[in-house]
Amino acid sequence: MKTMQGPGLFLAQFASDSAPFNDWASITAWAASLGYRGVQVPSGDSRLFELDKAVASQDYRDEFLGTARENGVEVTELSAHLQGQLMAVHPAYDGAFDAFAPAAVRGDPQARQQWAVDQLSKTIRASRLMGLNAMAAFSGALAWPYLYPWPQRAPGLVETAFDELAQRWRPLLDLAEEHGVDICYEIHPGEDLHDGVTFEMFLDRVDGHARANMLYDPSHYLLQQLDYVENIDIYHDRIRMFHVKDAEFRPTGRQGVYGGYQGWVERAGRFRSPGDGQVDFAQIFAKLAQYDFQGWAVVEWECALKHPEDGAREGAEFVKRHIIRTTPHAFDDFAAQGSDEAANRRMLGLS
Repeated sequence: MKTMQGPGLFLAQFASDSAPFNDWASITAWAASLGYRGVQVPSGDSRLFELDKAVASQDYRDEFLGTARENGVEVTELSAHLQGQLMAVHPAYDGAFDAFAPAAVRGDPQARQQWAVDQLSKTIRASRLMGLNAMAAFSGALAWPYLYPWPQRAPGLVETAFDELAQRWRPLLDLAEEHGVDICYEIHPGEDLHDGVTFEMFLDRVDGHARANMLYDPSHYLLQQLDYVENIDIYHDRIRMFHVKDAEFRPTGRQGVYGGYQGWVERAGRFRSPGDGQVDFAQIFAKLAQYDFQGWAVVEWECALKHPEDGAREGAEFVKRHIIRTTPHAFDDFAAQGSDEAANRRMLGLS
């Protein structure tokens, strides 16, 4: 077994126009000062990362990775969450998701999707060129508005949505295979891949593609009331990335999973900083160690209450406490006895 890597920090929630969060050198130095050993990078945020340059220029890649290492962190993975979201957008969400795309393709769903394909293709290539073997993404969603249907769904509606989703992603998964990069879909409400069943529906349609994998984030499972520990038992072969994010679910006589259209603070289910919610991370880290997870434990700060800088600082220590340094031998090896087939037969009374 190998010990999990970490702690890492997802930078998407921290990048801003204010120092030290507005450029690559400053934000990596800040992350390292908190005790992080790695950072996960949003590939579409030009304040931190220039995707086109990363694909085209070895000098840029060397400088980018070199700056991080000089400051004391590694790049864990690239993220293309927002670009993945734009791979499939139901018309009801066109206006909201247009903000994720450049102005030139807003209001044109087909052009917006083509832009997303280009971005994801470049993120795959940049990942390989930077020596990374996994990248993060959302799947996008065509069927999400029909999650809890009234009136009942038309026969074949969901099947058509998943057929189309798989058709759009298959060329990118094939490209990822060519470059040796796993696409790790964050299993997330709002995406068509939002639980194990929907992930399997997608996987069936891409013929069990080896590069279609999971970003495991237990907070999304707790808020769905899904067994997030058993999920590791079921999908450990597909779990290639891990977000350390906490959540709590406290239903009342007035609201439950759907939250009554309330803001995050007022919802029955809300995200919390690591250690402040209900997720049993001791079990999660033990399960991942059991199955020899070799990726990074990456803190994703999203909390309805706590200041992000406090969450980041506490998150680094939280992950350090939970990473299990795996044992190189069994605890009872001291009592091991040399044996052979003849000795085994004698012990069983078969001589």
